[in-house]
Amino acid sequence: MQRIGILALQGAFYEHINHLNAMGVETFEIRQLEDIIRPFDGLILPGGESTVMGRLLHDLQLFEPLHQMIFAGLPVFGTCAGAILLAKTLSNDTHTWFQTMNITVKRNAYGRQLGSFKIVSSFKDHQNVPMVFIRAPKIESIGENIEILAMHNQTILACREGNQLVTTFHPEVTDDLTIHQYFVSMCQAFQDKQKGKA
Repeated sequence: MQRIGILALQGAFYEHINHLNAMGVETFEIRQLEDIIRPFDGLILPGGESTVMGRLLHDLQLFEPLHQMIFAGLPVFGTCAGAILLAKTLSNDTHTWFQTMNITVKRNAYGRQLGSFKIVSSFKDHQNVPMVFIRAPKIESIGENIEILAMHNQTILACREGNQLVTTFHPEVTDDLTIHQYFVSMCQAFQDKQKGKA
């Protein structure tokens, strides 16, 4: 069984916990440095306020160890603000965070009128996946080795680079488990690889 840590400093982390628990996946909340001493197979960076989360990661001395884990191959899933934390470049902000994923993201890209909306689109091989956007960012450009997993009206909604998965929407606020199942499969592959090294 995988053990997945969910950053629980701010934002929509309870919904991720509920989705993973419904799938029988063990979860734990990451609130302080001591929480990441035990081995785990995946990390979720939830939606919320990216600047607040980024500052708290530094204040609580979580930033560097998590950065090293992501760089070393730990599967990470960033939703909305989580995608901002992982992006190498932000088009409308000079302050970046982990910079581990070769994408350029625009914060709060849809403006007030479209602050929150919902669509149904495809994710990889899955059709009719509900996608909820809440003050969402937009992936404006991608670099090498990025796999596009979801698009709508020529806008990238989800993509992957190796061990990193991001969505600009909130799959955790719907009843659909498609994207969490996809991330759990990434964690399973990582777990199997780690066992092979042991």
